Amino acid sequence: MHPPRIPPMIKDLIQTAVLIFDNLEFTTCPGCPRCGGAVQGYDTKTKKFATIKEEEKERIITVRVKRFTCKSCGDLWYADEPFYPNTRIGSPVIDIFSSLSTTMPASRAARMIDALGISVNRTTWKNYTGMRFSDIPEMDMFGMRLPVCIMVLSNIAARSSDKTPPDTQEILAACGYPSARRLASVRDRNRN
Repeated sequence: MHPPRIPPMIKDLIQTAVLIFDNLEFTTCPGCPRCGGAVQGYDTKTKKFATIKEEEKERIITVRVKRFTCKSCGDLWYADEPFYPNTRIGSPVIDIFSSLSTTMPASRAARMIDALGISVNRTTWKNYTGMRFSDIPEMDMFGMRLPVCIMVLSNIAARSSDKTPPDTQEILAACGYPSARRLASVRDRNRN
């Protein structure tokens, strides 16, 4: 089977949008999502965000996420981060897969992601296929359905430099603050 044809501009936009996350540190947690209590720093974890194929090699993109403990209830929480709850891939990568899956079968969407230079095993996609993440703002580009966050993140990357690194709050806003949805899931669990 031949790999799908991808316009080079699309591949560059997506690679730029994913690469902006490399080594970013997310450190904001305004309060305990469970009880609203004050939080204090606990430690920082390095999390795998995505794996990018560069020429013949794979490059792992990681982010650092600070963890906090609640002074009231003692729960441990991650800072606001670019991950959906219960996932191990960055939300923009999942958004690309979800957007592509609206116009093609999941297996073809997985091949497209691979052709875009993002390496994810097929079992992972199979696990995420049935999950509902949110309504993802999408747009058509060169006949492909892609999430708007890719354009916004690429724009942020274009404005950034070594002297002015990207603002993590702006990046989270572009991603739709996916980790903020944990508050709703915690409240739902507490009601039951």
